Amino acid sequence: MTDAIVRDSNGTQLNEGDSVTLIKDLKVKGTSETIKRGTLVKNIRL
Repeated sequence: MTDAIVRDSNGTQLNEGDSVTLIKDLKVKGTSETIKRGTLVKNIRL
């Protein structure tokens, strides 16, 4: 399997462990919660 290159809204390549700031609200699967725009998400996994 080939590894897909994941990029952010600015075109910067994302890697495991990066921190990102959300640019729009995200619904969380399996719950009724929503993560709001502007939230900092640390140590992402791809």
